[in-house]
Amino acid sequence: MSPVKLWADGYDAAALTVTSTARPTLSIEGNLHVAVGSEFEHHDGVWAANIRAGVLPGTVRLRVSAPGARPLRLTLATAMTARDSSEDGTPDFLRLDSTSSRAAFQRWFTFLAEAQYFQPPESRPSEIDDCAALIRYAYRESLRAHDSTWSATARLPLIPAFDSPGKYEYPYTALGSNIFRVTPGPFREADAANGAFAQFADAKTLWRYNTYLVSRDLLRAQPGDILFYHQVHDAGADTYHSMIFLGKSQIHPDNLTYILYHTGPQQGGPGEIRRLSLDELRNFPDPVWRPGPENPRFLGVYRWNILHNAVSAS
Repeated sequence: MSPVKLWADGYDAAALTVTSTARPTLSIEGNLHVAVGSEFEHHDGVWAANIRAGVLPGTVRLRVSAPGARPLRLTLATAMTARDSSEDGTPDFLRLDSTSSRAAFQRWFTFLAEAQYFQPPESRPSEIDDCAALIRYAYRESLRAHDSTWSATARLPLIPAFDSPGKYEYPYTALGSNIFRVTPGPFREADAANGAFAQFADAKTLWRYNTYLVSRDLLRAQPGDILFYHQVHDAGADTYHSMIFLGKSQIHPDNLTYILYHTGPQQGGPGEIRRLSLDELRNFPDPVWRPGPENPRFLGVYRWNILHNAVSAS
């Protein structure tokens, strides 16, 4: 097997070759989020398999079996890579590099957010209490394994047959459950444990450290993008607000394009989730919420850092 140590970037791989008259089998003992193996194929007189690293650093044991031979055990270790190709604070091992994985994330993110709009308030997760909480929920749940166990606890009105993003599953990464960047600066190895990432991030933090500017023109928006606003109040205090660009509805399809947001607490109540068409938002009665370049409070259309293209570590 070569090499015996891999980068935990979701791509690095080891080649395992076996000389045997019969097809060998490979099993991995340990956390399967550390590495996965392929089946053996016969090439040039030997049996060959690949072992691909996940994004969770660790060590696994490989067991190779073949008829008429004693099983062979090997050890494979994976180590975190601190590469940050965009220097935006997000490690490359979190980035969804393929077109299919990015599309799967966007599809799940917008579906999960919109599904909460159609849920009775008492059926929603209690954590969803403002605009940032709705976004955090949809982001985190988009990155989970959408299997039968997840479906049983998701409390959704329907479960779509979407593929999952696939590169990794939350929370099985070097960052664990702390997936939101909360401090400035490019990613460094120490950031995995020094408080640079957390489970909580408010709208301002999502804007500054977890997304990048696409445009101030809504025509450039894609489903799953975030619209950010910065409101300065008369007393000098300021607040940040966020809306999700849904695109077309995946639950009740029609010809309209939608945005979705949680108002946050209002007038002593818990607030509500609102879904507006783009025309309704562009003509919103209060001009401070109209998403156009003429509105200085509108910061623009932003996209998640994990959707920046990345190159695997070498």
